[in-house]
Amino acid sequence: MQPYRNLSGKSGVAAFEIGDDFVKVLFRDNPRVYVYSTPPIAAAKIEQMKGLALVGRGLATFISQNPDVRAGFS
Repeated sequence: MQPYRNLSGKSGVAAFEIGDDFVKVLFRDNPRVYVYSTPPIAAAKIEQMKGLALVGRGLATFISQNPDVRAGFS
């Protein structure tokens, strides 16, 4: 996993890993790694998450504001 840049300074995301059809996220307050993948999450949303992760801004907000993403982890 690579550290999340956290450009806002307020993110709960600590690190992430990107694969062809998934994004793994490690949150600062939880040792569990959350895997967001297709299915059940739409490929377009996984791609959005990849972009946000690479930029280092908005990933936690995107997860929390999209109920299908928030509930779609494994």
